[in-house]
Amino acid sequence: MATQLFAKRRQEQAPASARVGIIDIGSNSVRLVVYEGAARLPCILFNEKVMAGLGRSLSDTGAIDSGSLAMARAAMARFALLAREMQVQELRTVATAAVRDASNGGELIAAAKALGLDVELLSGQEEATASGMGVLSGIPDADGIVGDLGGGSLELVRVVAGTVTNRASFPLGVLRLGAFRKDRGALDRAIATYVEEAGWQGRGAGLPFYLVGGSWRSLAKLDMHLSDYPLPILHQYPLSVARIGELSGALGAMSKSALKGVPDLSSARLPTLGDATALLIGVLKHLGSSETIVSAYGLREGLLYQRLSTEQRQEDPLIAAARDEGQRVGRFPEHGDLLDAWIAPLFEGEPSETARLRHAACLLADVGWRANPEFRAERGLETGLHGNWVGIDSEGRALLAQALFTSLGGNMRTPEPLGRLASTDALTLAKRWGLAMRLGQRLSAGVAAPLRRTRLAIEEDALLLCVEGADEALYGDAVAKRHRALAGAFGLHPVLEV
Repeated sequence: MATQLFAKRRQEQAPASARVGIIDIGSNSVRLVVYEGAARLPCILFNEKVMAGLGRSLSDTGAIDSGSLAMARAAMARFALLAREMQVQELRTVATAAVRDASNGGELIAAAKALGLDVELLSGQEEATASGMGVLSGIPDADGIVGDLGGGSLELVRVVAGTVTNRASFPLGVLRLGAFRKDRGALDRAIATYVEEAGWQGRGAGLPFYLVGGSWRSLAKLDMHLSDYPLPILHQYPLSVARIGELSGALGAMSKSALKGVPDLSSARLPTLGDATALLIGVLKHLGSSETIVSAYGLREGLLYQRLSTEQRQEDPLIAAARDEGQRVGRFPEHGDLLDAWIAPLFEGEPSETARLRHAACLLADVGWRANPEFRAERGLETGLHGNWVGIDSEGRALLAQALFTSLGGNMRTPEPLGRLASTDALTLAKRWGLAMRLGQRLSAGVAAPLRRTRLAIEEDALLLCVEGADEALYGDAVAKRHRALAGAFGLHPVLEV
């Protein structure tokens, strides 16, 4: 059974992608991101942005000002050169609202063409679709409304059952909101008009609102700072409507120096953060949404996600990333799937969401073996808690970190800040995963065959380790100790069955 499951999982893996780059010419920034790795969730090799502010002058003049054009040209020239030096096999250049709406947007497209860049001018609907797809890439079970706030426009997208349905694009980018700064009532009326005319009034009732865009992510960073949140990872960070109202008040009371002291809060976002917050409050009000969830994934990730086959899109991004990491840093690439199948009989009846976290932990079971033996548990903790994972919330990260910490020698301790992110019962379960993984690693020395020929089982008050007669010698003293520790965590007696 374990062998069949292993073979099936190997067949489901998405093939590695070529090195791909995206130059995103947005209304606020021009950015180059270069990706490489598994097609379902490639790693970011390089990420750089220039805050060119292409949409800054659109409301007043209808055109991109000369200074912003110059900054964008310089950024594109640098990015085109870097892409060549990095041997990017596929470079895609896209432009959104500012270039689309500006009377002189063609100048920027011509400048890009002179650099060898073929610019795709995305329509509002295409931009919205890509943003929605980006959220689905990072949160596969997303069911709600995506709001992507850029410098020149706001896109709303309904996502459900792994697909994008309705879309809308409004000229309410953060760089266009300055006119409403002295009259928030006018902003609310404008939002109401756009939402009602598009047929979106009240459509967020009972649904989460997924936040995409640097300005709204900055608001989440501010909340993390003010609430002393123990895990500074934005993806899937929740914000209630009530809390957003409190943050709006806090913004009005904080000095510029206090805001500049917030870690990782871009100074370029500060002048428009209040406007972005006011817009969010109005949008949530007219949609009827009561909660928000931050997505670190948006348009660029959506463009990559759209390229995938249906089968690749259906692959779990957490499992894909954990498998890729395990294969890169582990000793024996096939071991993680086998280890998960080997310990699974001890955890029958677990919900599928919990079981996938256990699977991810097993795929990462070898992440600490190159570390100093005194710090292997800490390496596991760091990997689980701060790894570049998606499709997982803060509690899931805590369980992943606890399992790896325990399996790599941390025993039954709960290091900070795991106790602030998950319940005691959930962490106890993760410790059992870790002890089971630790037994499997010691029994098999990390190779496949001993796991295929042995099995774990629970019968009455015993935790059985069943081995074939020829393999009885595998049950050495170190294995016996780990068997006892695992059985004790279940309140059972360890029994070797030959």
